[in-house]
Amino acid sequence: MLASPRRKKQPELVRRALIDCAAKLALEQGLAAVTVQAVCEAAGVTKGALFHHFANKQALIEGVVGDLMEQMGSNIDAAMADDPEPRGRYTRAYVKVVLDDLMLNHGSQWTALYVSTLAAPSLRRMTGEWLARSIERHRATDDEPHLQVARLAADGAWLAALLRDDGGPMPDLSALRERLVAMTRKI
Repeated sequence: MLASPRRKKQPELVRRALIDCAAKLALEQGLAAVTVQAVCEAAGVTKGALFHHFANKQALIEGVVGDLMEQMGSNIDAAMADDPEPRGRYTRAYVKVVLDDLMLNHGSQWTALYVSTLAAPSLRRMTGEWLARSIERHRATDDEPHLQVARLAADGAWLAALLRDDGGPMPDLSALRERLVAMTRKI
């Protein structure tokens, strides 16, 4: 008797598919649409496969948020690598990443991240801890009050754009980004 062919296990690909499908569901239909069943169907895996990677739905959602924060950190690091001036480098990169994402793709995965973190205390805490670690890591070059103001202004612009009525005017984010970046260079 012939043995049945077995698929090669690829746990990282399965985990990636689960995170991507959960993020897509959250973005398109809201966090309530992220159910174990819906994610498994979208990823083409069994519930057992999902539970192998994530203990429960909350762990999956936290995995999505953690993944998006890693991506944001990578984008910030890449922007910092292109900036030769150490003082304020992190803040300039942060402002650019936050506002560029909003300008290029108003319905991005970052939107799902931010909306989710506003709605769930555990996700707010997780995101706040990530941000605090990120700021602490760059304290030597980005601890001045005007740099903090620039980062907070970028966050405020993002939130204002998210909350605006569909009929309301969109601020000129490119000009705002440039003003905030210029502000980081002042003493």
